[in-house]
Amino acid sequence: MNGMTIPISDFLTGLSSSPAFAVTTVLTLGVILVNGWTDAPNAIATCVSTRAITAKYAILMAAVFNFLGVFLMTMLNQSVASTIYNMVDFGGDNHQALIALCAGLTAIVAWAVAAWWFGIPTSESHALIAGLSGAAIALHNGVDGINASEWVKVLYGLLLSTVLGFVSGWISVRLVELLFRDRDRRKTNRFFGGAQIAGGAAMAFMHGAQDGQKFMGVFMLGIFLAQGNVGEGHFSIPVWLMVLCSIVMALGTSVGGYRIIKAVGMDMVKLEKYQGFAADLAGAFCLFLSSIAGIPVSTTHTKTTAIMGVGAAKRISCVDWGVVKEMVLTWVLTFPGCGVIGFFMAKLFLWIF
Repeated sequence: MNGMTIPISDFLTGLSSSPAFAVTTVLTLGVILVNGWTDAPNAIATCVSTRAITAKYAILMAAVFNFLGVFLMTMLNQSVASTIYNMVDFGGDNHQALIALCAGLTAIVAWAVAAWWFGIPTSESHALIAGLSGAAIALHNGVDGINASEWVKVLYGLLLSTVLGFVSGWISVRLVELLFRDRDRRKTNRFFGGAQIAGGAAMAFMHGAQDGQKFMGVFMLGIFLAQGNVGEGHFSIPVWLMVLCSIVMALGTSVGGYRIIKAVGMDMVKLEKYQGFAADLAGAFCLFLSSIAGIPVSTTHTKTTAIMGVGAAKRISCVDWGVVKEMVLTWVLTFPGCGVIGFFMAKLFLWIF
């Protein structure tokens, strides 16, 4: 995709010369950091919980494959980033638009940190969408700031990540059980230990492909707002930004990822290695389809519903539905909750600044 971009030299100059630019950058990196806390651990939760790999090496693996996912998928298709970039209208007065964007990002960080504190794998993708939408509504005093044609893709993604994730998890574990039903259990355990590491790498790759693009779309929006160039609908993501986002996301996972790994990989369903592999396979498949189609989906929804499908394939009681209920409640509350915070935060920021 051809369009505007920004060289790293211009970015560094902007940081040193424009306080608004610097604040926007810090807040965007903060959102990416908490995505590493709350979303990225889902990619490696199952392979850590089944002891196929230690948390330390899983985090290193996630960092590498997050970057590869960001880099390679962005080279092929930037449509997820474009959807987020064009989803809301922060046009008009650039100063007010930048303040509203910063307010939306602040709301996302606040929501994500609260969810991380309680160990609940909230969807950072949905928090991002809700926070930005609330801020745009506050800026325009109405829904004129919402691009309905782009926003509807979010609803498609919500349905896709929930239904397809569960069904794919159920089917994938059934296929694995069918293919390996006559094999020696000790040998298959060793095989699936290695296969799970590959599955975790695939999930980390697709997490970078999906979530990395979403947050780079917001990053580009903030940069162009600070420069007064937001009118351009097309842009090209520079390599230095891919590297920066990947590093910050990996840092977030290393700082706070264990809480989410425990909630997703250990508390919700007790998984064996072959089940963990089936969940990773199903989750990566769903994320791949979504990324190719340019639909922004939740990595959290996709992975956790895939795990539910895997557990339910054995028997419904294998899933701890109390943990599931807590997660679903958080997902349901994210859109109105983070949206309202974004709205009032934007009104407050616009009044103060």
